[in-house]
Amino acid sequence: MDQVNTLISKLYVSSWESVQDRYDSIEFTRTGLYIYLISFLLLLLPLTIFTLEYLTGSLRQKLSLYRNPPPPPTKIKELRVYPIKSCRGFTVQKTRMLRTGLDLDRNWMFVDAVDYKFLTIRNLSEMTLIDTRISEKDELVVSVRGKEEMGFVIPAHPSRKWLEGNTTLNDGVVIWGQKVDAWVYPEGMTKSFAELFGKEVRLVYKGPTPRALVGNAAPERLGRTESTKFPDLMPVQISNFKSIEELNIRLEAQNESPTPIERFRPNIVVEGLTPWYEDSWKTVRINHGVSRNKSGGGELTRESSVTIDVAARCARCQVPNVDCDTAVKHKKQPWDTLMKYRRIDKGITFKPCFGMLCCPREEGDVAVGDWLEILEVTDQHDYMKGM
Repeated sequence: MDQVNTLISKLYVSSWESVQDRYDSIEFTRTGLYIYLISFLLLLLPLTIFTLEYLTGSLRQKLSLYRNPPPPPTKIKELRVYPIKSCRGFTVQKTRMLRTGLDLDRNWMFVDAVDYKFLTIRNLSEMTLIDTRISEKDELVVSVRGKEEMGFVIPAHPSRKWLEGNTTLNDGVVIWGQKVDAWVYPEGMTKSFAELFGKEVRLVYKGPTPRALVGNAAPERLGRTESTKFPDLMPVQISNFKSIEELNIRLEAQNESPTPIERFRPNIVVEGLTPWYEDSWKTVRINHGVSRNKSGGGELTRESSVTIDVAARCARCQVPNVDCDTAVKHKKQPWDTLMKYRRIDKGITFKPCFGMLCCPREEGDVAVGDWLEILEVTDQHDYMKGM
């Protein structure tokens, strides 16, 4: 054992002397120092890139996708269309998804007759008493509950020729401080609505100039330029029925009435798997007309599909407090309950979130019963001001 220890000691001393000899032989010239500095920087560069990617979110995004694989698909439970902004909409079994949103959704809005600024339920809860429907002749039929003298019928898909002959194009219509163009319907058509609004109003239809998306769906973030008609921010809102069920359990525990999902004005309501898991969706795809392949193998086929970018959470005002049937606004609910546990977005902490705001990549048919497939998830849905 003593011989072994002596041998190890000799080897150690020999190795250390070799290292000292190499160190002593190094010439610390100016050129040598530059070479050592460049070598050090080259070693440091990958670590710097790694750190920057992590801090800016790109690496965290990739790691998040790896850690959190997308959940199983779910089915579309409801499709909802609101032709006139802030007015009552209706459900459909099948419709067309356009790049600007569901067909007919928020194509029209009411504006002040003086300054042409848009009007919403935020200004006047009674707007929810304005009903809309589509006739068999493809007409938009507008009426007001309890007000037989108010109402009108106009083409649901007006041609450019019809608009030029029956409306006036105005590029000074204002929505959220942004001026957009719109076709203004004649004064006589909405004159009777002054009683409801308490002032003269006009109905407008979105003009031909695209209203480009901003905020979370700005081109530099979305990767392309998209537009919409008269929604607040983005073309489509998707909500999860499991989430409204969970909210209503909380409301009922406080002896409050349940809130119908209509008050949140979603376009697409999915059946869902668990409450609030939509918060992490990044990319989804609606598979229309899914069926089994009869030719063999039992494989699934689809008639068409629409891929949708989920750009942001939908931060909420107190519009859901308004009863859609009576226009009476509850002083507290469901706003107060949502504020207790749904202030989850670091970009807009003073509002609760319900539903997701989305941008279609292409157009296609969608229907109740279609499968919604979650393709990607993320933990980077922080709100960015867009209005």
